[in-house]
Amino acid sequence: MDGYFEVYAAGAVRLVSLTAGALTIGRAPSNELPIDSRLVSRLHALVEHFPSGWSIRDLGSTNGTTVNGTPVRQAQILRDGDRVEIGPARLVFHAPAEHSSTRTVHVEPPPPPPALTPREQEVVTVLCRPFLAGGVPFPEPPAVRAIAATLHITESAVKKHLSRLYDKFGLTTNDDRRRSRLASEAVRRGVAGTPPSVDASCR
Repeated sequence: MDGYFEVYAAGAVRLVSLTAGALTIGRAPSNELPIDSRLVSRLHALVEHFPSGWSIRDLGSTNGTTVNGTPVRQAQILRDGDRVEIGPARLVFHAPAEHSSTRTVHVEPPPPPPALTPREQEVVTVLCRPFLAGGVPFPEPPAVRAIAATLHITESAVKKHLSRLYDKFGLTTNDDRRRSRLASEAVRRGVAGTPPSVDASCR
């Protein structure tokens, strides 16, 4: 077998061989790998073979594609053991046989989450709501003002809690994407909370 996906979907497991130069994934039955779910776009993602190996590219889907929990923003090379998530389906990539002599890349589990105060947990939960709600391919976290309005606290208090959260999650680089990286880390480590919907103030 030239390489394959182990596909977990609809309560079943199946193997999908990668024998052609490309494979489309989406809700439409015409795809080489159809996934019957409203969370999946009709033409959702494309898997292609290049000299460097197999890659996956999101095709502007509504809910996005992730590899090992990270959104796919451009064509990304797949490594043996990579976990691809598309809607409710989970795909585990297995490297082509001709590359079997190379070192297998093992996906390490995320580190345990840091201990959070109740208020820090509330801030994290509100921060992560757009990432859990779905509906957009690359969500943005709510602004400090929106978090403050949702929790009925001051903006300075939110900034103080965020500063402590950055330290606890090891996000030392101060840049415009730090809130997004904090939300991604919280989701990855399982402390994002499970809010049912996004408040209007957080949109």
